[in-house]
This record gives sequence, structure tokens and C-alpha cells, in this order.
Amino acid sequence: PLPLPGPGRSAAQRDPRGWQETLGAAVTALREGGLVAVPTDTVYGIACLAQSSRAVRKIYSLKGRNGGKPLAICLGDVEHIYRYCHVNVPEELLQDLLPGPVTLVLQRSEGLNKDLNPFTSLVGVRIPNHAFIRELAQACSGPLALTSANISTRASTLTVSEFQDLWPQLSLVIDGGAIGDIRSPECRLGSTVVDLSVSGKYTIIRPGCALTPTVEILGKKYGLTSEPSCS
Repeated sequence: PLPLPGPGRSAAQRDPRGWQETLGAAVTALREGGLVAVPTDTVYGIACLAQSSRAVRKIYSLKGRNGGKPLAICLGDVEHIYRYCHVNVPEELLQDLLPGPVTLVLQRSEGLNKDLNPFTSLVGVRIPNHAFIRELAQACSGPLALTSANISTRASTLTVSEFQDLWPQLSLVIDGGAIGDIRSPECRLGSTVVDLSVSGKYTIIRPGCALTPTVEILGKKYGLTSEPSCS
């Protein structure tokens, strides 16, 4: 694992040279088609270039993941959502939820790799509230595909040692230290996943770690109506 200089620190407290070297190594690994483990604001994730069909296939193989289970995309800024999704909610709503521990499910646009989740017209979008992965997404030419750093059906991971069995198949592991309290099950819930693909409505797909504030914003502030999940 490559230690992240000053994990959890503000930009002013970081080692700028070490931070940029780590960022550069991650960008290089991704552009070469590799898989990179990264800290996020919820759990550790595995990222690749979403526009690379070969890299996307690698993620499914690594996780032993059901091919019908979609991957989310990770972006660096809210304005980038419009490149890959059809958005039918106010931009202020997006800004209220992102960056943050929320995955927004939207209608995908033609700009997204057709081999990424070809079985659905929707895509989940993440902008984690974590400086490193946001800067990594900004430094890449397109969206990242992002999933949790664990074998499918196993618990999410909060330290790099918890997914040590995956290291040999990864190009790079970025060690940002422990994410939250490793003894707390609540810290492993992952992001709150909410479907905003239907105008005026929202559907909670996964409660995750930010359910209450998300529902407050969607329902009380923007007047969206809750719809039950079909799953």
C-alpha cells in the first residue's frame, strides 16, 4: 500500500509534494487500465476508468460480482454529472447532497460507456466528500467506476488490511488510514442510494449511512414524494 500523505488533513496541512506524487501514481495506474483501491468518505473503494470496458470487466472478476449488478460512477464535481446523466432535479438539490455519502441514481446519457451496466438505462453517481478521490476523478479524463473494496457478499472494509486478499490483483492500494470506527457496524453501511430518475419522486434503494439527512433534504426542502422500492 502507498500511504496517503496527511490523510484526513486539510489542504493546508498536507505534504503537497507527497500528495501530488501519490495522486500521479494513481492516475497513471488507472490510465494503464489498472484497478486502484482508494479511501472514500464511507468505506474503502476500488476504482477504474469507467470508459474502459476492459477495466470494468476486471472489477467484476476481482469481486466475483454478479454481472447484472451495476457499478456506480465517481466524479470530481457536480457540474460533471450533466456530461453523463440526464438530470431532472434542480442543481441546488445536487449541491445540497454532494459531495457527500450519497449515491444518486439518474438516467444515463449517451456519453457513458455502453459496456458499463448495459442492462439498465440508469446509473448511480458518487461524489465522495474525500479530497483524494475527488482530485483523482478530476485528474482523469472521464468518470471512474467505483465499488466497495471487498469480495461480493462480504462486509465493507474500513482499513486496507481488511481487503489484503485482493492486493495482488490491484495495481495500487492507497492507504488513507482507518475510515471511521472499525468496531462500529454503522460505519460499514456505505452510501445512501436514492433513485431520482423520476421527476418529483425519490426512491430509497439502500438506506446506507445518511438516510435521515437525505430524506430531510429531498422531502422537506424540495417537496419530492417518496416512492417504495421495487426490490
